[in-house]
Amino acid sequence: MQGVLTGFAVIAVVIGVGWLIGRRGYLGENGREVLTKLAFHVASPALLFTTLARADLSVIFSSRLLVTAMSTAAAAGVFVVVGAVRGWGVGRTTIGALCSSYVNSGNLGIPIAVYVLGDASLVAPVLLFQQIVVTPVALTVLDLSGPGEKGSVWLRLVTPLRNPIAVGSLAGVAVSASGLRVPGPVMDPLTLIGNMSVPAVLLAFGISLCGSTLPGRGADRHPVLLSVLLKAVGQPAVAWALAAGVFGLHGAPLLDVVVTSALPAAQNLFTYASRYHVGETLARESILLSTILSVPALVVIATALG
Repeated sequence: MQGVLTGFAVIAVVIGVGWLIGRRGYLGENGREVLTKLAFHVASPALLFTTLARADLSVIFSSRLLVTAMSTAAAAGVFVVVGAVRGWGVGRTTIGALCSSYVNSGNLGIPIAVYVLGDASLVAPVLLFQQIVVTPVALTVLDLSGPGEKGSVWLRLVTPLRNPIAVGSLAGVAVSASGLRVPGPVMDPLTLIGNMSVPAVLLAFGISLCGSTLPGRGADRHPVLLSVLLKAVGQPAVAWALAAGVFGLHGAPLLDVVVTSALPAAQNLFTYASRYHVGETLARESILLSTILSVPALVVIATALG
């Protein structure tokens, strides 16, 4: 359980620092917005490029990835259906669907994979799937559903290529697939810039907590509670049913896919919500509650299947 507690402790400390920065006003009124833009336009694309450029793409062809993809689609699909019925809007529903299914495979998933599962590479399929498939699709929907002129059909088709997060991800995949080795003078600065991504996201998230009400009590109460329920309970349950009942996984492989599916919603989802000015409260409260609830969930899963 050391990995679970260590991963959450690190995240909590950095978010707490962000809250203190916001409370004291050290970065001024626009501090959160600046950090969000830095993460979205610069640091996160660099991090995704350097991570995926070094990744082994062969890991995407596995039964574990199929379980991840299907459980992600199931959790997101339920939220989309409910959002459509309740009229929550395309942008808000997209953010809620991400909070219901998009796991924190990076800054939290890696330490948990090391300490609980014994192998950091086990989160690679989840990271690749989310960055290659989920992120470009979701950001394209947010781009096209936002206000303003959408342009011609051709501009709509190339929307993912105008999004820095998607460009960073796709460029990294292209480098990995080609077998090219990026020279150190190019890769090292990108790595240094990419290292700012997670701290910037967490600090911005902490700043956003200043003056906010208790989660799950505001106007977004129903979307928040639904996304948290799907993330903390629904997605792990579907992953377990698929892994054990459909793909016949057991032992360590079964534990791997269920633990990774039970990770909380990723903090960078708040960056996306802030960037598109939609569902910000929904993202903030969903991430916070799912992170809190994932601690006992991961402990129960590790104890039952470990």
